[in-house]
Amino acid sequence: MLHMVKLAVGIASIDDLAHRQRTMMEGAGDGLDGTHADGRPWLRTRMYPRRAEEILQGGSLYRVIGGMILCRQRIADIRPDVREDGAACALVVLAPAIVPVVPRPMRPFQGWRYLRPADAPPDLGAGGGDATALPEALRRDLAGLCLI
Repeated sequence: MLHMVKLAVGIASIDDLAHRQRTMMEGAGDGLDGTHADGRPWLRTRMYPRRAEEILQGGSLYRVIGGMILCRQRIADIRPDVREDGAACALVVLAPAIVPVVPRPMRPFQGWRYLRPADAPPDLGAGGGDATALPEALRRDLAGLCLI
């Protein structure tokens, strides 16, 4: 199994990400009808992952929001697609559930990166304490201080 990590450009919070995905699935947002992914959230990326088979064995897409990995969504499918301008790309289909993770700082990068399971941040609440009850901004601040 293998994960991916990608910047959530233009997204301010996990709630913002959830809202944008709901809008996308309703057929609004970027002008597409949302049927590409059978009613599930999705994103396009220019390069098709060479290790897609490993990712599809239970991998997730971890999202960097405001310089921190904050959440993940299970990757349901990866398939070839074509952008509106005719350029080839990959369609990454996601499970609808957005799972908050223990915030982890990450520097900006372009595209996406592979993430080994051993390097992935754990889900919030998985370690006994329940930081999911804390507001997202407070979780970021505490993570920045290495307190969670």
